[in-house]
Amino acid sequence: MKKSYEMDMCTGPLLKKLLIFAVPLILSGVLQLLFNAADIVVVGKFAGSHALAAVGSTGALINLFTNVFIGFSIGTNVLVAQYFGAKDEQNIQDTVHTSMAIGIIGGMFLIVVGMIFAPMMLELMATPEEVLGQAALYIRIYFIGMPAMLIYNFGAAVLRAIGDTRRPLYYLLEAGVVNVILNLIFVIGFQMGVAGVAIATVVSQCISAALIVRCLMKSEGMYRLYLKRIRIHKEKMIRIIQIGLPAGLQGAIFSISNVLIQSSINSFGAIAMAGNTAAGNIEGFVYVSMNAIYQTALSFVSQNVGAGQQKRIPKISIYCMAIVFTVGLALGTLAYRCGGTLLGIYSSDPEVIAYGLDRMKVICQIYFLCGMMDVAVGILRGMGYSIMPMLVSLAGACGLRIVWIFTVFVWKHSLFVLYLSYPITWIITLSVHLICFAVVWKRKKGIWATVKPHPDLGKTEE
Repeated sequence: MKKSYEMDMCTGPLLKKLLIFAVPLILSGVLQLLFNAADIVVVGKFAGSHALAAVGSTGALINLFTNVFIGFSIGTNVLVAQYFGAKDEQNIQDTVHTSMAIGIIGGMFLIVVGMIFAPMMLELMATPEEVLGQAALYIRIYFIGMPAMLIYNFGAAVLRAIGDTRRPLYYLLEAGVVNVILNLIFVIGFQMGVAGVAIATVVSQCISAALIVRCLMKSEGMYRLYLKRIRIHKEKMIRIIQIGLPAGLQGAIFSISNVLIQSSINSFGAIAMAGNTAAGNIEGFVYVSMNAIYQTALSFVSQNVGAGQQKRIPKISIYCMAIVFTVGLALGTLAYRCGGTLLGIYSSDPEVIAYGLDRMKVICQIYFLCGMMDVAVGILRGMGYSIMPMLVSLAGACGLRIVWIFTVFVWKHSLFVLYLSYPITWIITLSVHLICFAVVWKRKKGIWATVKPHPDLGKTEE
């Protein structure tokens, strides 16, 4: 691997490096989301509102099944970044090969789980009869690509940890072009409906996974992948689980609350489901842009902890919070202002567009609160605290949301009241995360004062 792809996050000016790291991540997140957006746009335009509702209604359920393993990639990111900061090649090697093994095993497990339980779960979510069959078919095909999805995510986590966010972007671009082309061929040309978009997504996931595996195998850095060495290293698996499992469980339990919200939306009928799906997809572009700043905070804090440069953490935190606020406010406001036009891309049905605007009115302009909440979590995880932010997030953004559904929403059964649960829980959870950071920093500052930076590092800007 060329040296230029790596980034030293532990020395030199921070803001420029944060932006250089984050911009390709934002673009990567947008491209990855375009996989699903292409499915939704093509289905909505050429297969009808019921097919659109069928594909959209599967998102929360797919996330429920996959978030635990995707969370493990956070563990990989933190470990590799810390070892990279400490220049520890052997531990990087063990972590990389353990991560790939987890991705393969986890992907095969998810295929079985998705095939058996997904249709049953769709019924429990009160998915309308007219879209149930298509939704079940979409999920069954989609889950065939689970091993490829996890392999890509673990490989991308390794590259992010060493500062390389450009090549994952290139690979997603290639896979995304294939996905769009296959969508058009399968849905318009062969009239395959939801099955066509699911197959196109699986193929594109396999392409991105193959490209990132090839990249790691040809690397000349400490993180080179050797297929014959892929196996579980017990100690590394335990560390990955310790860091990643709380993140994965948080995502999975968040998905449970989203499943409950999706079930509540389903009670308003297929047109409301379609409008919610389209609006949620537009909001997704804002979210992945903000989530890139979460990944940036996670990687920078982790690498500086590994290198003994913890004094840079407050500045990293301030910069990342400022960036995510700016990105979230600008993109969220833009999405809402252009809401009618953007929703028209997904469906020409005026009722679908009206329902979508109802959701965007509540969420988009203050979406930056969600981004700031996630960045706070990334900072704490990078510092080595994974259980604490998980518990806070579950109690705040998840637990309170569920309570809201079974109390306020029952009392006032409207989509506005249901959507209002999002900003209220973001504000509460962000506040608690900031308090936790202040407490942790005060506690760890004295301990870290005795830790010397790695001898290979130069002087920092401080």
